[in-house]
Amino acid sequence: MPVVNPRVDLRAPVPPWDRLGAVHLVAIGGAGMSAVARLLLGRGVTVSGSDAADSPTLAGLREAGATVHVGHDAAHLAGVDTVVVSSAIREDNPELAAARAGGLRVLHRSQALASLMAGSRGVAVAGANGKTTTTSMLTVALVHAGADPSYAGGGEIPQLGSNAAVGAGEAFVVEADESDGTFLVYRPEVGVVTTVQPDHLDFYGTPEAVDAAYVEFAATVREGGVLVACLDDPGARRLAEGERAAGRQVVTYGADPVADLRLIHTTPEGLGTRSPFTWRGSEHTLVLQVPGDHNVRNAAAAFLAATVGLGQDPDAVLAGLAAFTGVRRRFEVRGSVDGVTVVDDYAHNPAKVAAVVSTARGVVERAGHGRVLVVFQPHLYSRTRDFAEGFAAALAPAHHVVLLDVYGAREAPMPGVSSALVGDPLRDLPGERLVEVGLTAPVAVATLAEAARPGDLVLTVGAGDVTALGAPLLDALRDRHGRESG
Repeated sequence: MPVVNPRVDLRAPVPPWDRLGAVHLVAIGGAGMSAVARLLLGRGVTVSGSDAADSPTLAGLREAGATVHVGHDAAHLAGVDTVVVSSAIREDNPELAAARAGGLRVLHRSQALASLMAGSRGVAVAGANGKTTTTSMLTVALVHAGADPSYAGGGEIPQLGSNAAVGAGEAFVVEADESDGTFLVYRPEVGVVTTVQPDHLDFYGTPEAVDAAYVEFAATVREGGVLVACLDDPGARRLAEGERAAGRQVVTYGADPVADLRLIHTTPEGLGTRSPFTWRGSEHTLVLQVPGDHNVRNAAAAFLAATVGLGQDPDAVLAGLAAFTGVRRRFEVRGSVDGVTVVDDYAHNPAKVAAVVSTARGVVERAGHGRVLVVFQPHLYSRTRDFAEGFAAALAPAHHVVLLDVYGAREAPMPGVSSALVGDPLRDLPGERLVEVGLTAPVAVATLAEAARPGDLVLTVGAGDVTALGAPLLDALRDRHGRESG
């Protein structure tokens, strides 16, 4: 069965950006929506927007030339031709309801991005895990190689100062979100699939439907284009094999001996890595400043997209990847106090959480001392219910785990679903660790600040507001250090 989103016609053509007229974005302050706004402004489009509360993001958009309102009101649509919304916007939002009643063009955020990509050499990066980092790595590598791409990602790239920008080059790199099926709208020249794993079952229903959606995504790659896929992930491997059998151009990467780009081994170097690999009959070396085997694979995907997909010079791309310093909320070091380092990460499914926790465990083990302390906030009741044991296994390498209550986001609470669904099986797993369930954010901060010792890594993990705990954790560590020093 083809993917169906009742709110978006995933197969409808979208007009190019220069035919959108004046554009209004509902909830313009969100990461994805603000990226679209910046791109529209960069193209010279008249942009307005609204959000529920003021924020530094809104201030930045005003400074860039957008008219931004706090609060939602139909009156904000005066003079508007096109309204852009995300899946999070309800149909009863006064601006969306007025747009539909008035016959205005309504586009999903992904459709607006597809409109902006018109005429470019599009690269769409998809996957259950790694797509934000891969998008960012590819963007930095292309910038370093002089390709000057346009880009839109799900996280800010600190060394570029934004999550989106209009470039003068042919390439346009987007992070393609599979959560609601809207990754099918881009029609890219290069499609990248990092992983195919069950997630967003609140939308898809079954793992088989998720697999089928990625097959549809691969079919959206333009004729003559290329699909880049990871052979180390079983789902992406099945996809790659199926697409090759169908006669499409596929290039693969991974540690598997049959991969087109074969990763030989990885040696940690500080918080980074050095990884020799073979490609096209010769050996090269991939050097990164960010940790983890998962990031080596992300970089391999970016390398193939840039070289095979876009024809960039391999040495220039490798140099750009070596210059990459990370993405906001992806193993982002927030600071260190008295030998305790606080790291923030957006991980919100079991595979992502496992990558973050295992990477942190590897860092402290190579240092020869220290522990991994994690405060994790489950995201969505349905995801917590469906993957509780997977989250428990992902958190198991940590020495101390604090579980906040579930961050419901767009979902109402579900009976019997709480962070205890993760904590109970975690306690039963082999190994010694302290597990604390249902702590409030202030208590979690105080608990971890008192427990941490020099050499420890403290991780704040999740897609909700757990990211806000980094600063108070550092403050609490400073306070403790001051007391102990005094």
